[in-house]
Amino acid sequence: MFYEVEVKSHIRVPPTLFQEDLDKAILSTLNKKFDGFISKDIGLIIAISGVSKIGEGVIIPGDGAAYYETTFKLYVFKPDLQEVVLGKITDITDFGAFINIGVIDGMIHVSQTMDDFVSFSKNNILTGKESKRTLKIGDVCRARIIAISYKEPTNPKIGLTMRQPSLGNVQWLEAELKKRSDNAKKK
Repeated sequence: MFYEVEVKSHIRVPPTLFQEDLDKAILSTLNKKFDGFISKDIGLIIAISGVSKIGEGVIIPGDGAAYYETTFKLYVFKPDLQEVVLGKITDITDFGAFINIGVIDGMIHVSQTMDDFVSFSKNNILTGKESKRTLKIGDVCRARIIAISYKEPTNPKIGLTMRQPSLGNVQWLEAELKKRSDNAKKK
């Protein structure tokens, strides 16, 4: 889920930025500090949306930089268990598929791709034995988050499933809706 979060922290502005406007110097420092930052509590930081308040600056002897108590807002992505996400397949391997859900890739184990026996072809396509449904790179899919791991803090892992009603390749879902609609018209 995407959120806007307000955070308060002491921001170190190096002497090289003293000639800049204070707002610009703080924003520049924040962008450098939080670029690619990942936190289990906050999530994956996408961008700084703005600075709300800048307090008085304090210079610590021996450092030379100024520290400002700053309140600012961040745009973050914090995945939630059971959240349904929409994404595009970026890679397919013999053990599953990787789906980009915006800011990060999640992994769908081959056993979680569909309710069918799934085979892997050399063309990087997963195919259901009975349903003949296929998954290939570029397909847009709807999946549910079933696992989140921050074991490696800089590289969180997201586990996904598509083996539930209304999940899977969007083309499958559209075909299923059309089939239901056609059957309802026949009755």
